[in-house]
Amino acid sequence: MMIGSINIAVLLAALMVAATPILLAAIGELVVEKAGVLNLGVEGMMIMGACVGFIVAVNTGSPLMGFIGAALGGIALSLLFALLTQALMTNQVASGLALTLFGLGLSALLGQKYVGITPPRTPKLDLGPLSEIPFFGRALFSHDIMVYLTLALVAAVWWFLKYARAGMILRAVGENHDAAHALGYHVKRVRVLAIMFGGACAGLGGAYLSLIRVPQWTEGMTVGIGWIALALVVFASWRPWRAMAGAYLFGGIVVLQLNLQAAGVKIPVEYLSMSPYLITIAVLVFISSGKARGALNAPGSLNRPFHASN
Repeated sequence: MMIGSINIAVLLAALMVAATPILLAAIGELVVEKAGVLNLGVEGMMIMGACVGFIVAVNTGSPLMGFIGAALGGIALSLLFALLTQALMTNQVASGLALTLFGLGLSALLGQKYVGITPPRTPKLDLGPLSEIPFFGRALFSHDIMVYLTLALVAAVWWFLKYARAGMILRAVGENHDAAHALGYHVKRVRVLAIMFGGACAGLGGAYLSLIRVPQWTEGMTVGIGWIALALVVFASWRPWRAMAGAYLFGGIVVLQLNLQAAGVKIPVEYLSMSPYLITIAVLVFISSGKARGALNAPGSLNRPFHASN
């Protein structure tokens, strides 16, 4: 199916690829915020995941090892955030911003020798006859395994938060940490585990950029995707399926803009480049309002430090 010079099947396939790193980062941050923690260091964890994943994949020759290394890199940075905010009780917003700056600087240092190197290729998943279906085969069934694992992760997070006992405990901690503590739940343990999960997801999202979508290592290659993921969590009202819809919407805007430019329609790229930062500023202002938090059904203890003596 064609609209002008734009192939709709190819457009949808590119949309899924563009949305995957955003969705990975957003679903991880959603779990973190459901536990009552606001981590603005998503961008820093993503760029570290992109860098570490690329380095590991190049040196081992295995994309799988690259993704594992990226997840561990994201977790390592998230543990630094957990140390600052859960053990040392520092401000979550300031710590998250510092984490982003640290991740950007450290990744630039580690990745200096890997600029211009091509990583090992990640094969597409062979879905047999499904990939041969006209239109849908090209659009939906011709992707790498990470695209489908990300969709499965969204479903798993939705089920975990809605039906699993551990997910209910996590939501209880995020809604009222004092009440959860009074019931005997380990608030800081739950939050640290949630922070680690968010770090792993952000790292995987970064690795998807450097190993599959681009694929190469470039300093600062996340270009604001972590900030977009943060905004998506709020606009999705902390609901996994809405976060997925938002990620696909933004991925579609990116891909459509590139296709329109290729078709000769002039859309200044600067507008898209600055939008993540404008959105993030608007979101931070928005959630600082008590009425806005209530309207969006934000977790009651979001960005509020927990003191066990309370």
